Amino acid sequence: MNFKNHLFITLTCSIAIVANAQNRSNYKDLNDQRPEPNVVLLLTDDLGWQDVTCYDIDEPSPYETPNLDAFAKKGVQFWQAYSPAPTCAPSRCAIMSGTHPARAQKTHVVGGAPPTVHANKDTQRIMDPWYSGRMPANETTLARVLQQEGYTTGHTGKWHMAINHFAFPQPEDQGFDITTADRGATSPQKPHRLTNFATTNASDPYRLDENGFPYHQNSQDALNFLKENKQDPFFLYYATFLVHAPIHTRSKPLLEKYCEKLGVPFPTDPHHWDVEGQNNPYYCAMVEMLDYYVGKVFNYLETTDDPRWPGHKLSENTYVIFTSDNGGMEKAHGDIVTDNYPLDKGKINAKEGGTRVPLFISGPGIKKAVHSDVVVNGLDFYPTILSLLDIDKPKNKHLDGADLSNLLLNDPTNPKLVTNKDGNERTTMMWHFPHASYQSTLRIGDYKLIRNYDYKNNPSTPEFELYKLYDSNNKSVKRVDIEEANNLAAIDPKRTKDMNTQLTTILTEMSASYPSYNPNYKGDMGHKEIVPTVLSESKKNNQVTFKYKENGAKVVKAHLIYTTNGGHRYEEWFRTDAEINSDATITATLPLGTTQYLINVIDEHNFLVSYPEMPSKKTLQKTKAKYSKFALSNE
Repeated sequence: MNFKNHLFITLTCSIAIVANAQNRSNYKDLNDQRPEPNVVLLLTDDLGWQDVTCYDIDEPSPYETPNLDAFAKKGVQFWQAYSPAPTCAPSRCAIMSGTHPARAQKTHVVGGAPPTVHANKDTQRIMDPWYSGRMPANETTLARVLQQEGYTTGHTGKWHMAINHFAFPQPEDQGFDITTADRGATSPQKPHRLTNFATTNASDPYRLDENGFPYHQNSQDALNFLKENKQDPFFLYYATFLVHAPIHTRSKPLLEKYCEKLGVPFPTDPHHWDVEGQNNPYYCAMVEMLDYYVGKVFNYLETTDDPRWPGHKLSENTYVIFTSDNGGMEKAHGDIVTDNYPLDKGKINAKEGGTRVPLFISGPGIKKAVHSDVVVNGLDFYPTILSLLDIDKPKNKHLDGADLSNLLLNDPTNPKLVTNKDGNERTTMMWHFPHASYQSTLRIGDYKLIRNYDYKNNPSTPEFELYKLYDSNNKSVKRVDIEEANNLAAIDPKRTKDMNTQLTTILTEMSASYPSYNPNYKGDMGHKEIVPTVLSESKKNNQVTFKYKENGAKVVKAHLIYTTNGGHRYEEWFRTDAEINSDATITATLPLGTTQYLINVIDEHNFLVSYPEMPSKKTLQKTKAKYSKFALSNE
């Protein structure tokens, strides 16, 4: 670049930075009397991109979401918003911690277990890596930062940021002053979903209101928090249980309404619903219930006087973020639940249907009724909220998302206002899901690369898929292939190679964990006959030594997998590196408190050998045993 061009770009960037800073300053000056803003982060469960009416782009949705449709006009509606992961727990942890699931080693639900097959050792080709069961207890969460800044912090609803809903750490361990977790009307009906419908009786815990909706404690808890804490700046994390399975509704009138609307008979089989498309009347009712309950929160903010700002309503000084933890769950427990079309796949898959989500953001200074095609992610919420509240980022805290405040307060349609740490426009976004569908994906501009890990000797799965989702030339965004139907990898090998190289660079910087091949798989799989063998183990004090034999494949990595609470209800396993020695031994130091342990050895062809060998997850579920029963004991 010559000096003149460099000078021009430098001046242009400087002018833009000054302009954005001036806009912020002017906005602040005009509102000197405004107290510290409040924040409501409303995270739904399994709500798909096509499950909200105002996102309809091809066929009309049967789901009725009048409150969300109205709320979309109160701020910015993002059309290319994504969750950090295609499943619940990693997205929730990422949003609250600001750390990418790959970096946090929290890439799927549950976690904290030794790597093993799910069901059958003979038929499963590939195994998940070890991944964490939770956020670290000392994580500098968004809630903790706001709590330290004088905010009253509240959580209501689903947590699921630990190995179990009620395992450590809980919300109060992660920066929340107040926490409630009542499932309310989403509690399963018994003996099945065609029984025990709510009534209008005053004694009914789920009594129907005047609009035919069941009483929902989860919603009431959110409203109670707002009513009881509005005298101080507050942060409410309202995590709905809707619209996650079990797929049911306690409102028989709603179920009947959607049977009539869809033209389907009232269900007689309580265990299955197999009509294709968005034709599940239970789920329709659940989506409308979600809309109704969050509508109560929106209405409360808009109609309630702000006690800290006389003459104004709470909504005038509250930032509200509404989104979902992942894409829609298309099938679950014998049901066809919903359909994310035109997006492909759904929850538990890193294609568009599993990661693209509805997102609305409103609040002071944010323009209304704006539609934005800027690519954003749930990881962006942490830095954005801090910036909107004029709170400094915690020292030594790494945040993987971008600050969207300039975008929101200036021009929500301008992608150049979303920048990386180097000040350049953010054009890349990565997902890592080494489970189930076994994928890592990278989006750069209009293109998306999918790297499939389970491709060897697997003709149904290519190693790479490349799709052009949009054409964003000439300041317009034209839909091209959001269906991910036209794989361009073979006809655009250079782009595929370059994007794959960049994907590797990002994953390496994050120290991401990868799936491994199963040496017990009985089908064709090259190199499985030469995997290493672990021969023995010995222990002296807290040092353990494993002897192994290479049978043709070189050992390239070893991990000690250990637990400090073997046999506990919430038995949790951790991972640490082990040292590979030149004398065909592997050594490791047992961390303080270790009760049981084992070694994982990975060879040059990515086969994983466990010693002792762990049973399948299905076997454990059947026998109700713990992994510690099969591991080595640190007596």
